[in-house]
This record gives sequence, C-alpha cells and structure tokens, in this order.
Amino acid sequence: MEVWQHRTHCWILPEKHAGWVGEGWVWGYRGILSFNTCAVFPRKAATAPRVPATRLALHHFDSSYSLHLGALWPSVRAALLCEQKYGALLNSFAAADHVPQELQLLNATDFISKAPQKAQHWQQGAAVGEARGCQEGSGEGRTVMQEGMVTQAEMSPPLCTSISSKIKCYTFPRGDITRFRPARPDALGLLDYYLLDAASLLPVLALNVQPDDFVLDLCAAPGGKTLALLQTGCCGHLAANDVSVSRTKRLYRILHSYVPREVRDTVSVTSYDGRDWDPVEGGTFHKVLVDVPCTTDRHSATEEDNNIFHKRRTKERQMLPMLQLQLLMAGILAARPGGAVVYSTCSLSPLQNQCVVERALDIAEAQFSIRIHVEDLRHFRALFQDTFCFSSDCRLGELVLPQLTANFGPTYFCKLRRL
Repeated sequence: MEVWQHRTHCWILPEKHAGWVGEGWVWGYRGILSFNTCAVFPRKAATAPRVPATRLALHHFDSSYSLHLGALWPSVRAALLCEQKYGALLNSFAAADHVPQELQLLNATDFISKAPQKAQHWQQGAAVGEARGCQEGSGEGRTVMQEGMVTQAEMSPPLCTSISSKIKCYTFPRGDITRFRPARPDALGLLDYYLLDAASLLPVLALNVQPDDFVLDLCAAPGGKTLALLQTGCCGHLAANDVSVSRTKRLYRILHSYVPREVRDTVSVTSYDGRDWDPVEGGTFHKVLVDVPCTTDRHSATEEDNNIFHKRRTKERQMLPMLQLQLLMAGILAARPGGAVVYSTCSLSPLQNQCVVERALDIAEAQFSIRIHVEDLRHFRALFQDTFCFSSDCRLGELVLPQLTANFGPTYFCKLRRL
C-alpha cells in the first residue's frame, strides 16, 4: 500500500489516535507529532489490472509450444488466432438429398469419400512395386517410393475398409475461407448438416465402428462426435456420457435436432463422472471414445468466456493431465478384451497427449495386468494430407496442426487395442 508523509500540519494528540482526515488515513501516538511523523494512507489501495485469460494462455503457449514445435510455432500461433475452418457433417437421417449437390456447386468436397480411393490406389501401386522388385532379384533395388508403398500396405492391410464411407463431411479447399450457410430443417424438422471442426472427425474414423458394436462415448458433450458415431449406422448400442449436466442438456438438444426417435432409442445418455465408469459397466464395450477435457488451445487463445486460463481456474488447469489419465484408464477398463479405445484432445500439449497415453500403458500393465497395443495411424497422414496438416513428430498417435491454409485443429488422437 502506498504511503507518504503529511508535512503541512502539527497535531496534538492526547491519546493514541487514528482516523480519516480529508482523503487520507492519519495515524499517530500520544503527544505532539512534529513534521514528517504523521503517515497518511490512501482511502483505496491501488490494485493491479486484471490480465486477460487469453493473454495468459498465449504467454503459456509461447513458452511451451515454441520449444515443442520449434520453427512451426509462429505459423501455428497465427492460425490459432485467426478464424478457424469448419466442415459440414451431412446428416444421413434428414431428407436432404439436394445438399451434396448444393455444396459441390460451392466447390466443397467430401474429404472422407476420397480416402478409400487413395488407399486402393496406393495398395495397387505397392503390389506393382513389389512385383517389380521380385523380378529384379532380391528386392534390394526398390525405390524409396516403392519401399514406402509396401510399408504402408503392410502396416495397414484393411486400409480400404478402415474408413467409414457412411460418414460424409464437406470442406472447402485449402486457402478457401468460404463459410457454410446455417443448417436447415427438413420436412420433419431434422437439420441437414452439423458444422464442426472437420479434424474432430478423425478420432471417430480411427475408432472404426463395425456393425452391432457396443460403443461408449465417455465424454460426449456437446455432441458432435456422438452424432458422427450415429452416422456410421453401425452402433448396436451407444452410451453417451458426460459429467456436466448442463453440457448433457446440450447433447440432448443435438440428438433431438438431428436424430429421429427410433435411432435416439438406441442411445443412452448419462451424467456419470467418467472416472467411475468401470464399476458401472466395465469390460463390455467393443469401442470406446475418450475425448477428454483439455486446455482447448484455440478457445483459450481467443475467448475470455469459460477460459481455463482464468486465474481462478489455475488449480483445475494444473490437474488436467491427472484427470485425463483417470478418464483414459476408465475407458480402457470399460473396453472388452480385443476392444479398441481412441483417446483424443484439442490441445497441442505433449503433457496432455502422448505423456498421458504412455502413463496409461504403464498403469494398465502394472496395476491391472492389461496389455495394450498402440495402433499405427500413420496412414491417416497419407489419406487426409490434402485436407489437414499433420505433425511429423508424434511418438504415439497423430496430431493435426492448425495452419492458415488449412485452419483445422488442433486435434490429437491415439488408438489403443486391449489385448
């Protein structure tokens, strides 16, 4: 608190005295106070100006991501601060056959439908390259490109069938910042498409839901990934859970706006703490999606509302990796042997991404005697490199980096198989 000397008066104080004089607080001892002995304290102490949460977030990102991403960070930072791109997830339940043609006229394309064609082309090329290599002798004379094709085919044999052709999402080309119109209802009131970050569909595609699978979306709200799971048409049963009651209400609204009643009846919406899921229904699901709460880097860098970098949420932010680990462990325990778990975030942070996965692998084996296989998802880079920018430095899983010409993400995803 600021203090200065009162130099204009001499006070006679019979007793100890303190009180307001003018605009200041005067304090003194018994007797005569000579000059310069009476301290005056301002009525209101000056307070430091509040630092915006977005500025705190950017400072944190600058100090950590500049080390993690190196020379890529300035371009990623610029993209985070610019308007992000969206994709239009078509709603197969709506009577909207005209929508694909309408979007194509705007120069938008379905980035998912191209994947099986690319995969088939690469596998055919790999087969041709392998045959030529055999004709040349031992195969040591194969080109680097042929070597890559064979490796791609070997690491992902069911490449053509691992991407659901029933999920359709339209995006504009790189560098095209055209906005989609708002969704419109059909005759029954179901909206024709859902706007979302197209990169957020990659964890759903990685999950590779098969017919009659029992699927758990452990952190389901606000509902984009839940809706995408239903678009596969393969869920025998879908459990959509989120600990937040308010966010669960939003999930209900999404389901009622996009999904007919007979399909909604196959979905159970709950508000359990996801960390406690195993005692509720452990070891029963073929597929589990664990899209955990995170620092939501794009939101934190641009929006003050509900920003986890607010000082009052410091403890919550510091505890995120622990929460994420607990949720991933719950997802692993909820999967049946042979089942798959996809872990995802919308953060660039290695502490929230690969480090959480690595720790979960150790705990699963040490404490539960569960062996986990981390699946190779490098084929996603090749299949979707025309739409997204992928990091080349992930030890586990894949990471979509925001770039100005392809401003999707960040999205991290990693697929685990319970043995």
